[in-house]
Amino acid sequence: MVGPQYDLVGNPLGAVRATFERTAAAATAESGGSDPVAAFRGKDWGACELFRSFLFEEDGLDKVPVLNASNLGLIKPNTLVRYRGMVQDMLGSEYYIGAFKDGSTWRTNKFTDFSLFSMPHPCDSHLWERHLFHCVPAPGQNSWTLESSTGPDVRRMSSCLATELREKRKRDGDNDDMDVSENGHEESPLLCKKPKEDDVHVPSSSTEVAEGVPEMNGGDHYIPGSSFSCLVKVYDMPDSQVKLNDVIEFIGVYTFDPELATPSDNPDDIMLDLIEDVTVQLPPSKVPRLHCLVWRKLSPHDFISRPPVVEPSPSILKGIRQSLLSHLTLVLGNDELAAQCLLLHLLSRLRNRVDVVTVGRLSLNFTGFNRESASIFGNQLYSLIQKLVPYSQAIPMSIEYLNTATLQPRKENKSGRLVTGVLQLPQGSHLTFDETLLQTGSLTSKGVENTMLLKNLMESQKVDYDFEYYKLDMATDVQLLTLSEGKSNILPSDLVVPFRPSSVPTINAGSEELESWRWYLATIRSLPQCTEPETYQMIQDEMVSAMRDDRSLGCSELSRWLTMAQIIASSFGEKSLSLEHWQMVKELERLRKQRFAMR
Repeated sequence: MVGPQYDLVGNPLGAVRATFERTAAAATAESGGSDPVAAFRGKDWGACELFRSFLFEEDGLDKVPVLNASNLGLIKPNTLVRYRGMVQDMLGSEYYIGAFKDGSTWRTNKFTDFSLFSMPHPCDSHLWERHLFHCVPAPGQNSWTLESSTGPDVRRMSSCLATELREKRKRDGDNDDMDVSENGHEESPLLCKKPKEDDVHVPSSSTEVAEGVPEMNGGDHYIPGSSFSCLVKVYDMPDSQVKLNDVIEFIGVYTFDPELATPSDNPDDIMLDLIEDVTVQLPPSKVPRLHCLVWRKLSPHDFISRPPVVEPSPSILKGIRQSLLSHLTLVLGNDELAAQCLLLHLLSRLRNRVDVVTVGRLSLNFTGFNRESASIFGNQLYSLIQKLVPYSQAIPMSIEYLNTATLQPRKENKSGRLVTGVLQLPQGSHLTFDETLLQTGSLTSKGVENTMLLKNLMESQKVDYDFEYYKLDMATDVQLLTLSEGKSNILPSDLVVPFRPSSVPTINAGSEELESWRWYLATIRSLPQCTEPETYQMIQDEMVSAMRDDRSLGCSELSRWLTMAQIIASSFGEKSLSLEHWQMVKELERLRKQRFAMR
């Protein structure tokens, strides 16, 4: 039996070098000695395809460790890792010497920060480009999402690493000045300094790991509440494929070395002259690097470890819908109307923008809450939301919070870095605002600014980013739920529903039920929607009739009715809106207005 040709997890750079040198040699032979690597600029010569095949066709993904704050000190540098994070800042492009000629052999520096081989001066070389992204754990990411990307046992791998290092130490003797690669070429001491035998240590607990790892993202790195981030370098990527606040899984070569914090110690390395100034604030001693070989944007489906079915059918979706709706009703104290509206809210998403009009959003305001009921129903509700959606946060709407919180992301032009704010969120986030904490008081200028930011988010699904000399509206897609005593004036929601519970919730859902509900929400939100011309004409006639019967109805309210009808159709697994769904919305509206009349 023949083993694998490359150790893609333990020595990914070996595979990169070997495929490059083999391809370059073949290109040299074909070109008759002319420059064979010029065609490799911005292209893959087969290395990335090799890793993609291993990861997704040979089930290698589960063999790759997941990089996070808890195992940072356990993973061997220059190995293959997976990292899931949100793009917090886009740092532009960085130029590097991608290929150079060493005697008669062409070598590559792709997927590394520094040259693994001594670069002769002068030499034939090519300048290539890579994109830099500062990534952080997605704000508000809920714990259940981590189950879908566990990876292998890093602690067991680190034990093997310790044994390997001790054996290597015995083989190599005491020569710490120079290391020789497997190809017989001298490597830079900066990259290959070997640890002494006494330095090889495997932490025995997560506490010990945390103590051994330098503090990430200190005051300079602008990530409140986050203890870990990563500087990701992406190669051969067309512009605009990765956007700010995208949540992405990057798979690539991991580097983390405190010695790289002072690159000026090695002035002979040409590569150091090309390092961008912006990365100086993200030193390798605090922020690990990941040289990306493969990446993919993550959707809610990617966090579901055990989806109940592969192909959704209306019959299955209807059953899960009824199960979820029944549970929502119990959590909301047997308030069926509130549960129906909450389900539509959780299924809503921004589907289109037409000038300043947003299509598909459905923010929700439950009224009738006070501090006591918020502590019971509000806490139960938010706990359930945490278990259903990938990203969620609860925001206490107090005077103190509005006056002190940093909601707005801002660009610091002096450093060139984006300073994050509470409202820098991944798409599909859910925010729950508790207005029962509001008391009489005065808003400062910052409080007024924060209030306007939240109102703008509610009305237009946009967040103002402060670029010091101007403001820039950034589009987002966030679900917004407000709990208040009366109708909120600060956060004007699309749908206001008086909350009328009749019992106290004491129910918990099982893990299988939660899995099916998560899959249901993710599936319904991804379904396309359409309306047949005949149905659309009938609904238009219904709208005209409704406006004739009630002169107070405006275009915005009728637009909300249409949004609710489309969501109801989707909730049953139907891709097309029918008149029946429209009638269901009219009934919900009748019951909702009836509650206002009973006050």
